[in-house]
Amino acid sequence: MSEMVEVVIDSIRVSLMNQQRIVILREVGKERYLAIWVGVYEAEHLTIALQDVKVSRPLTYSLFNSFIQALNARIIQVEVVALREETFYGNIVIEANGQILNIDSRPSDAINLAARAKVPILVARDVMDAAGIIPEEDEVSEDAAYAEESPTTGEGEERLSVFEDFLEQLNLDDDEEEENK
Repeated sequence: MSEMVEVVIDSIRVSLMNQQRIVILREVGKERYLAIWVGVYEAEHLTIALQDVKVSRPLTYSLFNSFIQALNARIIQVEVVALREETFYGNIVIEANGQILNIDSRPSDAINLAARAKVPILVARDVMDAAGIIPEEDEVSEDAAYAEESPTTGEGEERLSVFEDFLEQLNLDDDEEEENK
């Protein structure tokens, strides 16, 4: 297995143009970020967890955590383990009956579980090296194409303006055409 680096959820960003969501992960102790596209519902569920919103009935991720606890198991950590053809791959590491289980997962699901179980989020160093972004101090965007949906660190948006430039360069129309085929 490759070397892993710990990250924290920095923010969830939303495109003002098409309402797509991106979870921004920040490497612990560094100013290096990883942007992962997630679905609208996954982003909303993550926002609920990060803001510790109480809901009347368990949502999917809370239900999954309840299953794990009922089986006398626990989530140890979640991981972003690979990036292939612009798709991130995740892993949920669970300890059950003295065994370590690695459960294949979408990163958005793994991150949602990590937020609820309060466990570390790790990213393979080669993934972070390939897709991580280090903002330049003098980069400031005048037009915000993306807004922060749920700030988790309380820091200003100027620090993450590098993502606006990066995300504006992506051709989302091609992706939408592929999904509609």
